[in-house]
Amino acid sequence: MMPREKLFQLGPHALSDEELVAIFLGTGTQGMSVLELASQLLKEFKGLRGLMQAGRKEIVAVHGIGAAKYAQLTSALEMSTRYLKLGMERGEALSDPGVIRHYLLAKLRPYEREVFACLFLDNQHRLIVYEEMFFGTIDGASVHPREVLRRGLELNAAAVVFAHNHPSGIAEPSQADKRITERLAAALTLVDIRVLDHMVVGDTEVVSFAERGLL
Repeated sequence: MMPREKLFQLGPHALSDEELVAIFLGTGTQGMSVLELASQLLKEFKGLRGLMQAGRKEIVAVHGIGAAKYAQLTSALEMSTRYLKLGMERGEALSDPGVIRHYLLAKLRPYEREVFACLFLDNQHRLIVYEEMFFGTIDGASVHPREVLRRGLELNAAAVVFAHNHPSGIAEPSQADKRITERLAAALTLVDIRVLDHMVVGDTEVVSFAERGLL
């Protein structure tokens, strides 16, 4: 079954990375099918993440990929980012966990070091602001509860959702993640800011502390 037919019959989630890229490319090159070209691209850039982060010179240097394909790729990426942002605008209630997960994947997955972010919310659980507050090495970020507490008070936040990425690509919460969440929750409780969740972002999934019963 060709990728486009598979998409129509089973939906986009059933497609592999190669098949998604093949649909985007549309056609192959002389002596190479579109699936082979897609596979070559993913191999060249070490997966979908690398491909989406690659610069113009790197992409157009691949045989069969020109400036037009690069323009299409970057436009598609920007459209998806803007689409996800629409569900996370200031004043919007965060009621759809799927939108939050996709937004956090788009924001945090590209980083090669650990980044800790906060989504500060009002008493209706509407987004006040998304802020990336702490930046670390590939092994972890130094998170300071005092800074989170200070920022929450400045914004008059009633609740907060924490999020950070695992550059390893594995979203499973570590013991250190659990400890810092406990410290943050204890500090914020003193000023009546409720911790709703802590979401850990990997390559393909986002793990929720709340859903795991860790909060």
